Amino acid sequence: MSSNRTVDEPNVTRRAALTSIAGAGAVTLAGCTSGESSDGLSGNLRVSGSSTVYPIATAVSELFQEENSDVSFDISRDGSSGGFENVFIPGDSDVNNASRSITEEEAQRCQDNGFEAVEFQVAQDALTIVVNNENSFLESITYDELEQIWTPDNSPEQWSDVNSEWPDEPIDLYGPASTSGTFDYFTETILGEAGRIRDDFEGTEEDDQIASGVEGNPYAMGYLPFAYYTNNPEETTALPLAETTDGTPVEPSLDNASSGDYPLARPLFFYANSNRLEERAVLQEFVRFYINQTDDTELIANQIGYVPASDELVDENLSTLEEYAGSGE
Repeated sequence: MSSNRTVDEPNVTRRAALTSIAGAGAVTLAGCTSGESSDGLSGNLRVSGSSTVYPIATAVSELFQEENSDVSFDISRDGSSGGFENVFIPGDSDVNNASRSITEEEAQRCQDNGFEAVEFQVAQDALTIVVNNENSFLESITYDELEQIWTPDNSPEQWSDVNSEWPDEPIDLYGPASTSGTFDYFTETILGEAGRIRDDFEGTEEDDQIASGVEGNPYAMGYLPFAYYTNNPEETTALPLAETTDGTPVEPSLDNASSGDYPLARPLFFYANSNRLEERAVLQEFVRFYINQTDDTELIANQIGYVPASDELVDENLSTLEEYAGSGE
């Protein structure tokens, strides 16, 4: 769902600080030593999942702790798929961040384990294709060209294997690991099937490493969430993207993602364990707080680098929360 709002370009200084926190791969946020807890909330909340959504969850958790000093967080970057598979579905986390929708199989496995995965859409991303700053042969890219570059079928070794006008230089590729929801989204959208991709690319859950890898080779290409591209504005060059060969290439930006003009605009989510949402007041209040932060343009767009939720989406999420929230403990 588009937020239908104009957003400013992200603030690099604050966003870089958020990425520095995220770079550890996992973080434990202990209760603050100052401030008063509202409504006597206390306890630990475990948040797993997407590296794309990780900066939002980390920032929101810090803000929540400013008002609730007795609440602590254990937040990790496992990838959307890795978080679902290894943490959330087994019942070891309260919330799983995701850069794609939960699959029917994953949702069924949650139900088989006695709970429902409750979906909340929190923002929107413009998944970004990046090349080295010294690249002089690519000014834009199409879906078809991306498919040819990343296909596992007769994987081209040199750029000239894709286009004879491109250089006779080895293709060097970087992207998210197979545990990532971004990996699932990219492969399904560009290659027609989730997980279908050539196996000689460098995969990582550390999205900043994708930018660093592309920066290190003039013939490299990668794809990464828009927030991580804007965290590294001097390291790589973003390519305008056209969905069809005769289409007009569109630059990745928050405004183009919000309007729906950018082809790889995608929603971002978190999922909550329905049983814990009903039983734990601290989780209910955190989810409510999280939802209410998602339409904050300063936080979501300017500080982190995603399209904020619309007011209507916030209302929908709050209504969903009320359907599942119980009396709590």
